[in-house]
Amino acid sequence: MRRDVLSGIYFVQGNIACAEGAVAAGCRFFAGYPITPATEICEHMAVRLPEVDGVFIQMEDEIASLAAVLGASYSGVKAMTATSGPGFSLMMENLGLAVMTETPCVLVNVMRGGPSTGQPTKTGQQDVMQARWGSHGDYELIVLAPASVQEMFDFTVEAFNLSEEYRTPVIILADEIVAHIREKLIIPEPNSIKKIERKKPKISPNDYLPFKPDESLIPPMACFGEGYHIYATGLTHDERGMPDMSAEAHQYLVRRLCDKIRNNADKIVKTQEFLTDDAEIAIITYGTTTRSALSAAKKARKEGIKVGIQRLITIWPLPERAISKLAEKVEVIIVPEMNYGQLVREIERVAKTTPVIHLPKLGEELHRPTEILEAIRRNLCG
Repeated sequence: MRRDVLSGIYFVQGNIACAEGAVAAGCRFFAGYPITPATEICEHMAVRLPEVDGVFIQMEDEIASLAAVLGASYSGVKAMTATSGPGFSLMMENLGLAVMTETPCVLVNVMRGGPSTGQPTKTGQQDVMQARWGSHGDYELIVLAPASVQEMFDFTVEAFNLSEEYRTPVIILADEIVAHIREKLIIPEPNSIKKIERKKPKISPNDYLPFKPDESLIPPMACFGEGYHIYATGLTHDERGMPDMSAEAHQYLVRRLCDKIRNNADKIVKTQEFLTDDAEIAIITYGTTTRSALSAAKKARKEGIKVGIQRLITIWPLPERAISKLAEKVEVIIVPEMNYGQLVREIERVAKTTPVIHLPKLGEELHRPTEILEAIRRNLCG
């Protein structure tokens, strides 16, 4: 019997949870090239998609993988790929194409140590800025950072929903730890999984313009084979999709592509806060670093140090309002990252006069709670 959603309780690794989340969200096309530490997503999709009448293709490289995903999405199928650092770099040109053609799709990047081939089997958070600025031109997209196996499932579903709602690529920025750790996963019943479907045109094919937005700045999307005339190009284009190299067309299009995300940032971004009501020291984290930060904060509280945590679920758009609000009421912010300084620079910009202390970690390990606790003690002592 065909089972699209494998409802139940499991003990699995994050990559498997991610793949099951994709299937549960309605993903029926995956194109990818195996790369550590994301390979299990590819392997599991190769098994699961044929079971639900989906299509899996192993492509010759990551450039072709994302190109195939964009084509599948334009045929009306929810589509995804998964990769890691070097493969993510190869996808950057087609990521820009996805933004320009407003193609809903999900891209999973399981981060590892870099630059270049770096540490294929080790963890890292070293693609944070590449996710934001890796492609060329001005653009906005959505990036989610899971911290548990359950979130690898939940955030994958959410990524597909955001992708369809805002007609944009969405990135799941995981890391090797959350990808390979094994934890409890609860897959809910199918009727309790929220799924957002693509907004379709409600006018006749003769009147349809594929890139004419409504008041939300998001154009309804007809797909190939549905009877509408569609022309999609990476060139600057008008509402018909036809190339238009004028300054006016470029300003109008790029502004709309950015504003459909910027104007809805408060609806898109999500954060979690722990113990921040009376906090004097704040830790701002994302991804699995949150797990160590939570442990460190609890230990600090036992020592009478008022520490709180703000966890960024959405990295991009940056939750500026939440960060600014927290910065106004604490004395110092600590930012542990498994890199040598990426998101901390954005935190510094938003925090303004509040001191921001970076706690980098390179090599192969997650921050130990004691390392974060020592940073808390040092800043408490001035």
